[in-house]
Amino acid sequence: MSINKSDIIYADNNATTPIDPDVYKEMKPYLQERYGNPNSLHIKGREAKQAIEEAREKVASLINADTKEIIFTSCATESNNQAIKGIVNKTDKKGHIITTKTEHKSIINPIKHLEREGHEVTYLNVDKNGYVNPQELKKAIKENTILVSIHYANNEIGTIQPIKKLAKTTPKDIPFHTDAAQIPGKIDINVKNLEIDLLTINGHKMYGPKGIGALWINKKTKIQPLLHGGGQENNRRSGTENVPYIVGFGKAAEKAKESLKKEQKKLTEMHEKILTQIPQKIENTKINGPQKNRLPGNANISFKGIEGEALVLRLEDKGIMASTGSACASETLEPSHVLIETGVPEELAHSSLRISFGRFNEMQDVEKIIETLPEEVKKLRSISAV
Repeated sequence: MSINKSDIIYADNNATTPIDPDVYKEMKPYLQERYGNPNSLHIKGREAKQAIEEAREKVASLINADTKEIIFTSCATESNNQAIKGIVNKTDKKGHIITTKTEHKSIINPIKHLEREGHEVTYLNVDKNGYVNPQELKKAIKENTILVSIHYANNEIGTIQPIKKLAKTTPKDIPFHTDAAQIPGKIDINVKNLEIDLLTINGHKMYGPKGIGALWINKKTKIQPLLHGGGQENNRRSGTENVPYIVGFGKAAEKAKESLKKEQKKLTEMHEKILTQIPQKIENTKINGPQKNRLPGNANISFKGIEGEALVLRLEDKGIMASTGSACASETLEPSHVLIETGVPEELAHSSLRISFGRFNEMQDVEKIIETLPEEVKKLRSISAV
């Protein structure tokens, strides 16, 4: 079936967001005429260097950080690896790391790598809505604990962790890292109030380009660089800077800050309408994640008796782009580890649909999805062998 591009409803914004036209406009000169290497001394180099520092100020402003505490990376995965391995590698002895069972693969896999190298790891349980219990974190802390890494908001089920409370539970001499890739533009971030040490964000979850991320490192936190070379990013991330993407990231951060309250309200209204009306129209459904106080724009629902992948394909035929869960886990046939860890039975975990709205969605998109889903679920249930 051929779908007109203008008819597409894109509802997979937790996987990635389209580039905002203002971001693209800001990037364009640095893809062509402003091509200088920011490490060169001549005018073209100084022009690029200035653009990087202006972008750094915008990213720092988004999270209320000092500009010297921001390093640019290639993506959130690199930022997470830098935070985790950079902290662990500065110690000479094998230590103890604490994380949760519902982290993104870019947290779990580097920690599993360190576990294979001999470090001890505690994977904290979560409750049925995905929350970590601060008391469980307190109990898990040991004399040799060297790092705590807990995500700010879950990309699949929208759980927003009480990061400040969890950080306050952690002794001040143990670095606390949070992956906040899903947060900018949806929830205000103020690193000076959170009592954390490291925070990950990236460009393509806030209408900037893919291939650019940032790690905020508290000025008091010591860290080993992952990449060694020319000493860029104040000797903390070597490699020639990706100037056009950094410029785009800066503009995306500026717009995320400016539009925060307006978009937070709009996205919350959108997911609340889905989570209220779909269970009324389709029986045998289960909302995954908290009903209230969830990541704005995120909805995750299981439909008993169908395969989530089949539903995604049927919606695609109708011009609706959604997903079953994290795009970074889409190549595996295993059910979502996040749903399993929140106690969702395997059968229902296989039948989940994630809908995530963004800046360019309108309420008529929500209404179209609410109108389309009951019929498509009904058709799938009528032929399902599940």
